[in-house]
Amino acid sequence: MKIIEVNDRKTSRDFLNTAKILYRKDPYWVCPLDTVVENIFKHETNRYYSNGDARRWILKDNEGNLIGRIAGFYYHPYSNKNKQPTGGIGWFECINDQQAANLLFDTAREWLAREGFQAMDGPINYGENDNYWGLLVDGFILPGMGMPYNFPYYRQLFENYGFKTYYEQFTYHINLTISFPERFWKIADWVLKKPNFRFINVDLSQVDRFINDIVKIVNEAWPNFKEDFIPLRPEVVRSEFINLKSIIDEEFVWFIYHGDEPVGFFLFFPDINMVLKHLNGRLDLINKLRFIYYKNTHAIKRVRAIAAGIVPRFQGMGLESAVFRKLRDVITRKPWFTEIEISWVADFNPKMRAVYEAVGAKLSKKHRTYRYLFDQNAEFVRFMPEVLEKIAVDKTKNFQEEVVPDSDALKQKYNYYKYHKF
Repeated sequence: MKIIEVNDRKTSRDFLNTAKILYRKDPYWVCPLDTVVENIFKHETNRYYSNGDARRWILKDNEGNLIGRIAGFYYHPYSNKNKQPTGGIGWFECINDQQAANLLFDTAREWLAREGFQAMDGPINYGENDNYWGLLVDGFILPGMGMPYNFPYYRQLFENYGFKTYYEQFTYHINLTISFPERFWKIADWVLKKPNFRFINVDLSQVDRFINDIVKIVNEAWPNFKEDFIPLRPEVVRSEFINLKSIIDEEFVWFIYHGDEPVGFFLFFPDINMVLKHLNGRLDLINKLRFIYYKNTHAIKRVRAIAAGIVPRFQGMGLESAVFRKLRDVITRKPWFTEIEISWVADFNPKMRAVYEAVGAKLSKKHRTYRYLFDQNAEFVRFMPEVLEKIAVDKTKNFQEEVVPDSDALKQKYNYYKYHKF
């Protein structure tokens, strides 16, 4: 086997083609657009290079066949928030061979170690964590837009190497052809009658105003439950809106105001993976025409909930239920949408998991973000362990008499009653 660093046009193409070769017979894998992947590894299009760096490698067998790839990277504002300076690996693909996987992992680890790092998280993205983040370990079905998909055996490749679960990520699906729980709508109607609250859609002609509102809400809401939170900047959100402008449906992007103060938002985007699966990563003229055709013939039947936030003092008031009431009205006008994917919600965010469970969402997929400590004798600590410990303690205290086969279902049920006492 031979490991080769990506450093020219040919090796860049090989990096892209590795996944296409491995997944060529997989009915569920969706090839990301080649330009999207390449832009992640360009200084001029990825702001993370301003305070970090990345490398990529491909792996060939003795006959010269592509059998694997990996990227290693770091971003100092993130890495410095960890006990051990921590880099990342991602875009990992590999045949079912532990020796091949180990060579890829070793290569990225050795580069990160030379750069001064003592741990690596993976598989993650060299960018924001709403895309291409985590290893799929359960629910091998068509992935949502920007969500990772991989072969089931990847879990063994990671864990055999020594990666340990840092946190778990849960994806929920809502079947829009099935009625929501009636009690949920009663809560929604009650919330909508409250004075001073406004629920409005984004207006792309005033996009800068809404971008600033997202930044304000996120920077106020998320530090409370994410210990390595890095404040969001307007240019990051603006870049995302520009990239997704062609698929944004204003009626699916909701903002909540109390008076004139922005207090919450929900971002739902049409799931273009239902079209991208036909394009094999290329967006040439023919595929652009195919994209328009599929979009106009309502081939996109799912929306993906990408992000949401409510400022702390307004949490637990049922504002989420009111948003879903508004969303139901949109779906009624656009009946070709039959499903919502909510991806992703972490194990350290029980409140939001409880909200989605109350809506009737079903747990459909699990991803894991792993961490590998270069010093295997160092103490390994999961992300926000005090939250996970509290969940476990409360579960024991409140449900000692109840037997539920799925412990996640138990946690969800407990958190529903804890945070939704109307």
